[in-house]
Amino acid sequence: MNSDTHRQLRNVVADKMRAAILDGHYKPGEWLRQERLAQELGVSQMPVREALNELVNEGLIEHVPYRGARVIKFSIEDITDLYEHRAFLEGRAAYFSAQVITERELNNLKKIQAGMEENDAPEAVLKYRELNRSFHKTIFTISKHEYLIRTLNQMWAAFPTMLIANFAATALHPLPERDSTDREEHQAIVTALEAHNPAQAEQAMRDHILATKRQLVSFLKATP
Repeated sequence: MNSDTHRQLRNVVADKMRAAILDGHYKPGEWLRQERLAQELGVSQMPVREALNELVNEGLIEHVPYRGARVIKFSIEDITDLYEHRAFLEGRAAYFSAQVITERELNNLKKIQAGMEENDAPEAVLKYRELNRSFHKTIFTISKHEYLIRTLNQMWAAFPTMLIANFAATALHPLPERDSTDREEHQAIVTALEAHNPAQAEQAMRDHILATKRQLVSFLKATP
């Protein structure tokens, strides 16, 4: 096998494992054994080992000395830290995006926003989360600040889908009391971007993410 083919196989294996983690096939805290994974995926153990290392770097799994690799299991403290980091970074990205966003980019963002509003019923929660991810990634990508984009893409590889899936109460159900405020907060972000107001866009983004954090953490602490 040449180096290009080997690299492609490793990427395919990593993509399949990443998807399996994010959709809950591999559960938080579950041990990932190379031999079993190789059998499941129909490959040798080498690309599996390399894929595991890649997912460690992404923060989806962790290596435990002398025991192996397992899917990351997040605590409420982890969620608090991640939301606060994301609020700062996405706030900065929104600041820069407000300065450069084009009419075409704004129209695309509004289409995503409309799709979210059309899919805000509880039974459409997975579609809503997919569109929400697209909404946020569209905004920080517009910033053209490559370090922010790389960092946020890495965070969004596991966030918030994997965080939410860690807890049975929120895995397949929307967060209570977020529907109406979520819509208002997204609109505030779009309004600030449309006005090309960097400070307002930054604040609106931070307020939105931190509001979600407060409600999610409060709900999880109250859930047995």
